[in-house]
Amino acid sequence: MQHVFGADVPAQQLTLQPTRKDFAGSFTLVTFPFTKTLGKGPEQIGQALGEWLVANEPAITGYNVVKGFLNLEVAVQEWVKVFQQLRQQPADAPVVTGGPQEVVVEYSSPNTNKPLHLGHLRNNFLGYSVAEILKATGAHVTKANLVNDRGIHICKSMLAYQQYGHGETPQQAGIKGDHLIGKYYVLFEKHYREQIKQLELEGVAADVAKRQAPLMLEAQDMLRQWEAGDADVVALWRQMNGWVYEGFNATYENIGVDFDKYYYESETYLLGKERVEEGLQKGVFYKKEDGSVWVDLTAEGLDEKLLLRADGTSVYITQDLGTAELKYEDFGYDLSVYVIADEQNYHMQVLKAVLKKLGKPYADAIYHLSYGMVDLPSGKMKSREGTVVDADELVNEVVEAAKAATLAKGKTEGLSEEEAQQLYHMLGLGALKYYLLKVDPKKRMLFNPEESVSLEGHTGPFIQYSHARISAIRRKAAEQGISETADLSSLAALHATEQELVQELARYAAVVTEAARIYSPAIIAQYAYDLAKAYNRFYTEVPIFTEPDAAKKAFRVALSAQTAGAIKVSMGLLGIQVPERM
Repeated sequence: MQHVFGADVPAQQLTLQPTRKDFAGSFTLVTFPFTKTLGKGPEQIGQALGEWLVANEPAITGYNVVKGFLNLEVAVQEWVKVFQQLRQQPADAPVVTGGPQEVVVEYSSPNTNKPLHLGHLRNNFLGYSVAEILKATGAHVTKANLVNDRGIHICKSMLAYQQYGHGETPQQAGIKGDHLIGKYYVLFEKHYREQIKQLELEGVAADVAKRQAPLMLEAQDMLRQWEAGDADVVALWRQMNGWVYEGFNATYENIGVDFDKYYYESETYLLGKERVEEGLQKGVFYKKEDGSVWVDLTAEGLDEKLLLRADGTSVYITQDLGTAELKYEDFGYDLSVYVIADEQNYHMQVLKAVLKKLGKPYADAIYHLSYGMVDLPSGKMKSREGTVVDADELVNEVVEAAKAATLAKGKTEGLSEEEAQQLYHMLGLGALKYYLLKVDPKKRMLFNPEESVSLEGHTGPFIQYSHARISAIRRKAAEQGISETADLSSLAALHATEQELVQELARYAAVVTEAARIYSPAIIAQYAYDLAKAYNRFYTEVPIFTEPDAAKKAFRVALSAQTAGAIKVSMGLLGIQVPERM
């Protein structure tokens, strides 16, 4: 601006964005913001800048102005330089952002009274992906799983099993342990509702009936016995939880998520109780006449919150206080991400506010990655009524759908049966993960089973197919002795699709930075799709092996290899594998 208009404009205001596909150019500068400073119209500014750049900057070979948009054309050799720089570093090299360095990402957090369902899948896929994205910025990331293994909901399953189970085991039932225990949770609710209905018929008010139903009173008594360490209750709890963990671990392995550290509420709630006692001593909590402990958060725009029941048993917030402290003691985090559905927005606000009242240094490091719930076409899922979409069943369904689609396209030639089965699982899981991750985390989403397993369009398998196609090209190039690292200095021209592809590849660092900033795998998912689309346009419009110019042929093979690496790394950040052949 100084050279053309004699005016200083801060560099941060001169932001370039990729030129829209329907206009000539590589990058666009919006000139509207400078009209007041320069005293000229947006088109005048664009014309003057364009003329000066073409005359004085060798990297710019042309320009056009559309109203307040200056579209700049970049020289071929500049794109070749960019490409050379990209291929000199590993595809998975960390993108240094200057963000948090010690990070804990807590996700999954299942209850040991039911198997994982569709909602849990969104949680697991989000947590795993966000952890991988933050790792890609150079942060040291710990993946944590807080298991909700105690509380009234667990006692409901235990009581139902005790009364109606007759010693049944997963082996006898022929089902996974988590499914068996989930069956008894549903059974508890069934008999509990029957008792409420009977009490109402006897003239008891609905809200009173819910509290006085015999099963609920027995479950509450069992919770007190558990907290008191009753040997029989604890033995039953250990046995049933053990069955559930075996089931969970099988599911985690099948869906491709992992954890570095497990926390258990049964081990953190006592520390939480200590923090409640600390708050009482500091005078930031108070005790009511019935002995229950509360905190007043009205000054923080919240309200009064129960921290400990009158009978001394803990609530969710109690153990969360303990877990937050344990995680900080273990890892000294400067960022602690909680992947929890938006139904718990208030709860997470309370947790942070309580920790601040206690003066904990890690309170401000807590970030709630609040995500929207997953609905079904038929309405909201309800675990207690058994109307959830079971995670294991859903994964099996998408794998079968991927198998059918792949066989219909004849994509398994030359694969052994074992390789084919691995491919079906990779494609099915890729379809499911991509479907759940391509939506912005904060948006509530509707799960449409038919749409989720579609293997065409804006889907994971489309991107996976693209990678397999490039892998085939690389194998053919190797057979013909075409190097992926050939010297490209003699390259004199680029096809428009080649330039577009290099431009997409160069966006990777900015995409990862933005995805990490807002904790959104959807940013990565869109990038992987855009990259695959750009490659497919290139593949359709530009010959590779029939190209007579050796430099162009070498470049196209190298460009294909670089794209394959970028697709693999990007999809890996989503927890999605890509096939080498189909």
